[in-house]
Amino acid sequence: MKGRVLIIAGSDSGGGAGVQADLKTVTALRGYAGTAITVLTAQDTSTVKKIEPVSSEMIAEQIRMMLNDIGADCIKTGMLFSAEIITVIVNVLNDYPENFPLVVDPVLISKSGDKLLQQDAINVLKSQLIGRAALVTPNIPEAEVLSGIRVRNQMEVIEAAKRIRELGVSAVLVKGGHMEGKVVTDFLYSDQGTEIFENERVNSIHTHGTGCTLSSAIATGLAQGMNLSSAVLRANKYVFQAINSAPGFGHGHGPLNHCVTVKSIGDI
Repeated sequence: MKGRVLIIAGSDSGGGAGVQADLKTVTALRGYAGTAITVLTAQDTSTVKKIEPVSSEMIAEQIRMMLNDIGADCIKTGMLFSAEIITVIVNVLNDYPENFPLVVDPVLISKSGDKLLQQDAINVLKSQLIGRAALVTPNIPEAEVLSGIRVRNQMEVIEAAKRIRELGVSAVLVKGGHMEGKVVTDFLYSDQGTEIFENERVNSIHTHGTGCTLSSAIATGLAQGMNLSSAVLRANKYVFQAINSAPGFGHGHGPLNHCVTVKSIGDI
């Protein structure tokens, strides 16, 4: 076991996304995960029925307890829900001089189409949190919101990534799963230029939690001392295998097989 990851995100009662997916991912990749839960959700593979935020005081205390004792080699954020929660997280992290690499997954909408970040929190996310991150991992709809432009082709993906980087983040990974084609292409934009990661598209509706899984897998790699490109490459392959071997649970967008690399870690 190597690499401590603090996950600050919401709970998914169905287990396919959120903190549950994050914990499975970090464990599968031989890391150690602690959590600060921001929101409780009652959801399944078809819908999010109820959202109940955790108190600001409790969120702050969870973060402090993890960092003050076990510590962290990387921090990953997922569903944050409100401007108040984002502000609390930023204020707590400001108390720690350590330079934790921060991976921000800008969770805006669930796979079922439910809003997971309040409208008035988007500007707070952009102004307070993204600028301090080592990496932000938007999908195409999220990249459109963060950049303010429409994204329909590769040139527009790169332009959106450039605009998001202007928020202060070190690197942007725009996930291409929402674009059409037999190949899914993710674009990593940083000081090193643009790097492309490609996988054959898996014809499956069982893709619930792919964004959470990918960002947590990258965070694990960074926590383990991998460079960003290598961490993204391993995470990309892990998610592909997890989708390709999804168990088919649920009546909607089902969960991935997060255990896939427990048996095939050497193949990544």
